[in-house]
Amino acid sequence: MKSKIFSTIALAAVLIFATLVGGCGETSTDSSSISGSSGKKLLIYTSMKENLIGGIVEGFQKKYPDIDVDYQSGGAGKLMSKVAAERQSGKIMADIIWTSEVPDFYEMKDEGLLEVYKPKVFDELLNPFDDYDGSFTAARLGTLGIVINTDKVETPPTAWEELATSPTYKDAFGIADPALSGTSYMSVALLEKQFGWNYFERLRGNGSKKGKGSSQVIDETAAGTLNACLGVDYITAGKIDKGGHLKLVYPPELLMVPSPVAIFKDSTNKEVAKNFVEYLLSQEAQQKVADAGTVPVRTDITMPEKYNLPAPEDALKNGIKVSYTEILPFKEDTIKKFSELFK
Repeated sequence: MKSKIFSTIALAAVLIFATLVGGCGETSTDSSSISGSSGKKLLIYTSMKENLIGGIVEGFQKKYPDIDVDYQSGGAGKLMSKVAAERQSGKIMADIIWTSEVPDFYEMKDEGLLEVYKPKVFDELLNPFDDYDGSFTAARLGTLGIVINTDKVETPPTAWEELATSPTYKDAFGIADPALSGTSYMSVALLEKQFGWNYFERLRGNGSKKGKGSSQVIDETAAGTLNACLGVDYITAGKIDKGGHLKLVYPPELLMVPSPVAIFKDSTNKEVAKNFVEYLLSQEAQQKVADAGTVPVRTDITMPEKYNLPAPEDALKNGIKVSYTEILPFKEDTIKKFSELFK
């Protein structure tokens, strides 16, 4: 039976709503705003970290200085609980949602929560969704790879299987909790599709660990607590920019996770929200996406060499293919099975 995100978590979410104020990462909370003076407001819920969303909002504010912009950043799981609680109480407060847990967007679409809007620049974009109808649009082609501590790992891995068999990663490889991180959930779903659950059993047999969030496992790798982790491109890039002895490597089976952006149908600021979506998908903003260390959805962007990212068209072409509507009914089972395996 098809799972229903909102129906299954709404009651619990209401009880914890006061604590869910959107964090910068999966384990902390943060709310940032840039104020205008016109009375026009825009509220964004996003799982993007500060080094990505901050620059985007700043660029939008320069173009539209009369708009008050507020964004709440946190793990996709927490944000969806927040949305469920607000829906239960009568109104979703946000105008826009931008995360990396693609099945959530199909669920919200089916629940009638999303405004259908095809951006004016759509024909200039790479589109990873074969069933695209304007309910949501990819705003980045996020990639995940193996993040290694270069002080601990002399020879970078070239295959996913090394993580499950090599003594180098014995008790020293981490994966973020897919219940908290949308990118982690999607990567688990992609790896399971490619290699089956036996692969995760072998990982666990080699002592792989479950971390709390996408940033945490990269932090532990940078600190040397872990030798390597499954890491998100731009979060890794941010740590490298701050001096982390890290390197992101990609096995042939590329993990590409689109990050959709959507407008809530109940938004009272739809025109402002549409302006933000248009800006997010513009060349200016997509260059900011690339400069932050992740893959944009435009091909007219200069990719920074220091991050060793795949070109946008290569990320789209070489990513493990999956039907999001087919994996949607198994989301809860996937998270439960992973959690039980990595207790």
